Amino acid sequence: MQIAIINGPNLNLLGTREPTIYGDSTFEAFYKTLKERFPAIQFHYYQSNIEGELINELQRVGFDYDGILINPGGYTHTSVALGDCIASITTPVIEVHISNIHSREAFRQISHVSAKCRGTIAGLGLEGYALGVLFFTHSFAPDEKKI
Repeated sequence: MQIAIINGPNLNLLGTREPTIYGDSTFEAFYKTLKERFPAIQFHYYQSNIEGELINELQRVGFDYDGILINPGGYTHTSVALGDCIASITTPVIEVHISNIHSREAFRQISHVSAKCRGTIAGLGLEGYALGVLFFTHSFAPDEKKI
């Protein structure tokens, strides 16, 4: 099973960016433990601060992978283009947010990608990515590949 994790702007600063909201762990450290927790999964990780590059990556993996976890960061609230791209690909997508966007500023409660995704996980910290992996492994894997 192949799962892509695509992170948007400023997520490269995890561990130092607003640790009271996003925690003090880097994504790279979490990614290492995620791969150890799910050794049967072939992960691909991509992060960009540039909207067009995120769209290019979604299009690149969006027809061949078994699942995509995307945290669009601030583009969640502004990018119709990311939502359109997600609607255009065949790989199921789960939107992940480290913080609970529904308990934050009003503008953060608007998502242009949620309606195009299979589901949304928000407010559970980095563990939300692991829950997305569990969803894909239990929902889309053939029985012999379920973890």
